[in-house]
Amino acid sequence: METHKIMPVPLGRRPPWPSVYGQIARAFYGIEGVTVDRNRLRPLVIGNTRPRDRSEEEIVGYRMALNWIHTDSHKIPVTPETCLRLHSLAQGGTSGDAGRWKTTQNDTLEIFPDGRREVRFQPLAPDLVPEAMEELCLSYRNVIDQLQVTPLLATACFVLDFLCIHPFRDGNGRISRLLTLLLCYHHGHEVGRYISLERIIEQSKQDYYEALKTSSTGWHLGKHDVLPWFTFLLSTWRRAYREFEERAERQRPKRGAKTDLVEYALQSMISSFGIADVEQLCPSVSRDTIRLVMNRWRKQGKLEMLGKGRDAKWQRIKER
Repeated sequence: METHKIMPVPLGRRPPWPSVYGQIARAFYGIEGVTVDRNRLRPLVIGNTRPRDRSEEEIVGYRMALNWIHTDSHKIPVTPETCLRLHSLAQGGTSGDAGRWKTTQNDTLEIFPDGRREVRFQPLAPDLVPEAMEELCLSYRNVIDQLQVTPLLATACFVLDFLCIHPFRDGNGRISRLLTLLLCYHHGHEVGRYISLERIIEQSKQDYYEALKTSSTGWHLGKHDVLPWFTFLLSTWRRAYREFEERAERQRPKRGAKTDLVEYALQSMISSFGIADVEQLCPSVSRDTIRLVMNRWRKQGKLEMLGKGRDAKWQRIKER
């Protein structure tokens, strides 16, 4: 295999909601082929039970890697050491080479319906991996620091190069998705805290593999085209933001909800009160909105103002 030297070209705090962990676990199951009892999936993801086999250890390990990213992403640098630690966590202690670069060649195979196998892609040889990963991380940090390309393009290229290097014997796919999440957080794209990117990728798994295959062609010669892979990632991020927007829209209070809240607070007032008292009962409502409702009630004969000035008191007028 031809030796490849990576060129410095465009390379590529709050934990997520519990439901996202479930989505990630299901996507992990779909992409990685990990088998686990459905009844044990939620306890494993939440952390209420101990793993009892290798598949469960991988689920728990992946959760630990996610916890690290979600809580400390701003402190995690893009270095080979970070990649090694993510691999060590994500493997869940299921193999002796967790957190270590590969020592044997791991070609990517394509299995056809008739059982025939062909090498789809040949990653770097094991002895080239340490230097390649060092240069990949260095090149990425350089293009980001020098503002040579947009951050999302740099992220896509970094992940593509990582997958082409294939630095680990096993688990390269899951580590690439963890790195994608981490780099997105570095650049302020934190939709992954609320929408599972893993699930979206799992739902478009065929497109994922097709884009990766197309963009990795010619990689060893430096003649590959990152655009198909970049386009796939852009579509993934766009779907995530669109889904988040739809969820947020469903959670948005109905029009007039704040007015209803103020009116409910006014109805509960028994003695005289000030605007500050209403604000305490309606912390999410602005003072201008509270004044607007109170003035409308006064015109309707439901409130009367006792005195004048900022400290004036108000009192409800009892209905006859």
